[in-house]
Amino acid sequence: MFVGSEGTLGVVTEVTLRLVRKPECVQVLLAAFDTIAAAAQTVSDIIAASLLPAAIEIMDRLAVVAAEASVHPNYPQCEALLLVEIDGPTEEVDSQMAQVRQICRHNGAWEDRLARSAEERTRVWKGRKAAFAAAGRLAPNYIVQDGVIPRTKLPSILEEIGRLASAAGLRLTNVFHAGDGNLHPIVLYDAAIPGQEETAMALSLRILEICVDAGGSITGEHGVGLEKREAMSYMFAEPDLETMQRVRHAFDPENLANPGKLFPRTRLCGERSAMHTPHPVESAGAAEYF
Repeated sequence: MFVGSEGTLGVVTEVTLRLVRKPECVQVLLAAFDTIAAAAQTVSDIIAASLLPAAIEIMDRLAVVAAEASVHPNYPQCEALLLVEIDGPTEEVDSQMAQVRQICRHNGAWEDRLARSAEERTRVWKGRKAAFAAAGRLAPNYIVQDGVIPRTKLPSILEEIGRLASAAGLRLTNVFHAGDGNLHPIVLYDAAIPGQEETAMALSLRILEICVDAGGSITGEHGVGLEKREAMSYMFAEPDLETMQRVRHAFDPENLANPGKLFPRTRLCGERSAMHTPHPVESAGAAEYF
């Protein structure tokens, strides 16, 4: 309960961690595809084959270009890049990676190569980790969103996200944790152009809605905070939100822990009000908040 509370139930003062042994062998594969849908389908096929890599990441063409210009990880120039890391006992890693490469080729990968050294593996992941900052090379401003969907829905949802971006007249680049369906679409825009920031924000929130419609969630790992509070009402019904707020009030009746976060508005008597975000029912004129 506390872990999922996003800091609204209290403050962490101590954390206990368990140390694990370093793996005997680590291999990282780079696979290049002509479409992001093909890369996404490969992810579904890898999981369906009962393989569980340590990491499965996808970067689209714009993300690859930006990362290459930023940190020079020597990525293949492709429409979609799949990065797969497997670790464990050497024989097991060799066997599983051979299966992964076969699945990649079956789905149309025109290049699949292993990082040849620890230094090359580090460079590969440096490019992936630099992708968000590197997006600043693509536009003056951007919004990084965070939603999650079932892995089997990756191809169709990614195509829908691309269609929404085109309809909004904005560019968008995708970098995400494909192994668990955690999407990080980066909406590119220029705040100096009147109205474009509002359009970008509306697009980013619409992406969260289609994640929910696909059976996913408005957040995969980065929480809700302030920016996505209004999306809570799309995912949860009023009784759900009221129950969550009652739990919060039981732990923190004075609303001292991370006040104003997570919920679209305050719901309980005696709770200090935060900035009010209209519920969709209010916006439609069917209800009034006072």
